[in-house]
Amino acid sequence: MGPTASGKSGIALEIARYLPVEIVSVDSAQVYRHMNIGTAKPDAESRAAVPHHLIDLIEPDGRYSAAQFLSDALAAMREITQQGNIPLLTGGTMLYFTALLNGLSELPSADSGVRAMIEAKAEEHGWIAMHKELSRLDPVSAARIQPADSQRIQRALEVCYLTDKPMSEILKKPRRVSLPYRVTKIALIPSNRGLLHQRIAQRFEQMLKLGLIDEVRTIRDKFDLNDESPSMRCVGYRQAWMYLEKEIDAERLQEMALAATRQLAKRQLTWLRSMKEIQEFDCLEENLPQQIRRYLLDTGLKPAEAS
Repeated sequence: MGPTASGKSGIALEIARYLPVEIVSVDSAQVYRHMNIGTAKPDAESRAAVPHHLIDLIEPDGRYSAAQFLSDALAAMREITQQGNIPLLTGGTMLYFTALLNGLSELPSADSGVRAMIEAKAEEHGWIAMHKELSRLDPVSAARIQPADSQRIQRALEVCYLTDKPMSEILKKPRRVSLPYRVTKIALIPSNRGLLHQRIAQRFEQMLKLGLIDEVRTIRDKFDLNDESPSMRCVGYRQAWMYLEKEIDAERLQEMALAATRQLAKRQLTWLRSMKEIQEFDCLEENLPQQIRRYLLDTGLKPAEAS
């Protein structure tokens, strides 16, 4: 686990050199087909060298949930262990890790009628007003949801209307799952936030050079999407969409994408600090691969050549 640009994918491939692992992606953006550059999806060479799971599952106009991840991840892990290998879960979508380790809360399924009612009210009064309504019904959820985040405002209000309870209250009571595995949790945490931000900037610059804008343009032309589609809400894609719609210029695109990515990293680090029994490593250390190798082999895992 770790924030964006901490080097998770590279470390996973290093681990595959000495342990019999198959990689399970824990990334809510890499589930989308055609979204390769902006998600830093493993390239064909990496995927040929080490089996990867839960990548390229749906089209960009589809939806994917934490509940679906939980089901798919457990199925993939079962398949991997049946082959005598070790599931190596790798990514930065902390909600997915939490769902796997602790289960999901019993939130109600989406209700098209309630959603239509919320959308109608939002069209009449605006999402700022809907956020104020959420503040009245569920101040805890409202405090963590941005007033412009219509998708999350809608879901939180929907839960309130369907259950007569704040979503934040329901989320306090997760449903336990019993994992039939011994879990080793490794987190890549930067000792210097500024250096992580430099990595983020360098990586986004590389994404632009590789053709992120053209990637988004191709997806936009092929699928019926808008700026509220879940796939286009991913960091980098949302800003590229705005650029293609001529809402922002190239300079503003870069500024907004970097700010959003830094905020994402901050949220990931906050979530990681709340998790228990984690072995932390400084992702900026030059000998990081060697440190992690020593740690994993000391836990009793058998090297690939001895398996």
